[in-house]
Amino acid sequence: MCLALPVRVVELGPAETAIVDLGGVRKEISLSLLDDVSIGDYVILHAGYALSKLDPEEAEKTLALFAEWDAPELSAS
Repeated sequence: MCLALPVRVVELGPAETAIVDLGGVRKEISLSLLDDVSIGDYVILHAGYALSKLDPEEAEKTLALFAEWDAPELSAS
């Protein structure tokens, strides 16, 4: 099973790379599969590669769902 996550681009790097943020975790990823990515854009991340750009509203909805799954009352059982 594979999981791709929405992440926000916080810094553009050299050679088609970027630093992205997911809940305070920052990671360098490859942008080699995409064109025209800017700081503040949301991208779908899988295995270190940005696969596509994502609408900010949809990204926020998805991230909110992930946050609900990580709620303490759900993991206490």
